[in-house]
Amino acid sequence: MSQVLWILSRLNPRSLLDILLVALLFYGLLSLLQGTRAVPLLRGLILVLLFILVIRSVLRLPTMAWLLDSAVPALIVTIPVLFQPELRRALENLGQSGIWIRRPWSKSGAQQMHQTIERIADACMEMSRQRIGALIIMERSVSLDEYASLGTLLEARLSSELLLNLFYPKSPLHDGAVLVRKARILAAGCVLPLSEDVLDSYQYGMRHRAAIGISEQTDAVSVVVSEETGAIAVAQRGRIVRWLDRNKLVGLLQALFRLDQVRERPGRKGQ
Repeated sequence: MSQVLWILSRLNPRSLLDILLVALLFYGLLSLLQGTRAVPLLRGLILVLLFILVIRSVLRLPTMAWLLDSAVPALIVTIPVLFQPELRRALENLGQSGIWIRRPWSKSGAQQMHQTIERIADACMEMSRQRIGALIIMERSVSLDEYASLGTLLEARLSSELLLNLFYPKSPLHDGAVLVRKARILAAGCVLPLSEDVLDSYQYGMRHRAAIGISEQTDAVSVVVSEETGAIAVAQRGRIVRWLDRNKLVGLLQALFRLDQVRERPGRKGQ
């Protein structure tokens, strides 16, 4: 009890801020690693450090302690190598301007995006019913032109019927991804990078891994329809949410595109 009182007596605003920042740092790190292959690596690293601590403090073996002390700096140096994909993803997300500055939608822009989401949802529900596989990538602040060049450029007005035709099993473009820019289909039959950072990868097909892969490298939102189960999923920033019905799909897409933020046009307020 006396030790607790001593610790409390030593606390001041600066030390509380210090503790809070360290806690936020570890929370951010764990949030970044959650659901990735880095979790077993982190668990193994913690076990190694605990082993070193036991050897140093309990057994008191001088030669072994010297060897472990020499190995610890090398172990610390390997951390950036072990967690390179996660650190890269964190820096890419940090550098995306959309995280810090998101301009609110105009009324016309928000209405257009609502219609886009509704048409995508209609097409996905129909493809889910017919067990037609689909992968739809919705562009946000990061351009998808690099990936559009790997497919067939369309620049067509988006509609549910067009999406159904593109993903129809006998269509020449059905195996690739469709890239959507606002209310238009930018390209179809596009090849995307596959994610290797997926736990239980046996549960995911090529479409799901591509959906996660593009969401790791850009801020795009991926919508997937499973050919085997008809399940609808959404991937964003390396995370995937599965088994969505129409209401959940529409609500999630509206939240990701922040359609609740609408700005008034100058000179039209109150009209």
